[in-house]
Amino acid sequence: MRIATTFLLVGALLGCNNEEEQRQARPTHAQSAQTSGGERAEDNGRCDASGENREVSEYDTSGDEYPDVRKVFMTIGTGRLARLVLVCREADLNGDGTKDVVRFYNDEGRPMREEADRDLDGAMDEITFFENGRVVRQEIDENRDGRIDHKIFYEGGRAIRAERDLGGRSDANTWRPDRWEYFEDGRMVRMGTDIDGDGRVDRWDRDAEWMRQREAEAAREQAEEQAVDASAAEEDDEDADEA
Repeated sequence: MRIATTFLLVGALLGCNNEEEQRQARPTHAQSAQTSGGERAEDNGRCDASGENREVSEYDTSGDEYPDVRKVFMTIGTGRLARLVLVCREADLNGDGTKDVVRFYNDEGRPMREEADRDLDGAMDEITFFENGRVVRQEIDENRDGRIDHKIFYEGGRAIRAERDLGGRSDANTWRPDRWEYFEDGRMVRMGTDIDGDGRVDRWDRDAEWMRQREAEAAREQAEEQAVDASAAEEDDEDADEA
């Protein structure tokens, strides 16, 4: 018992030391935002601030004296009709001096596309597309090989279908999924898989519990309709007898 307690204490101390070493080794926002010469380092920003009709605003939301949010505005119209419209916004989420999320807007200020580095490794791995201000599609690089392998399609703000390239056959010009997933109310109810790689579903898997619920709902609706029809028929017979 004493030996086990000793090992636990040593492990805890080693763990604390490792965490402290990692914390000290991890660059701060201020450190990573500067080069060795004291100049500002490139933050991998994707907002285009060039052009006479563009204005840039930067904000420090973390309090380390380095801006982690950048907004680019474009002047639309001239004279009294001129107005500033947000066309791009990017942010550094983890304070390492690199922009991790960038969102692009149209001339009306509505979002069109957002690129994000969700695992904060320096590479964008998720792209979100918008129409009329609502998400319609997401493209994700799940295995972090630089290629999209997962797409999710939305309607009315809800995911209705997903496509996956499990075999890694897609490239920048051709999307070749081999799995299709369908959702209802946030739940995957049906999944098709292309086993031989010919682009067609070879096997369907379904949510059995969901299927039973749907069948029960359909039977209940049919029974209710039959009851309504029967009640209407009885009223017609009574009206005929009175006449």
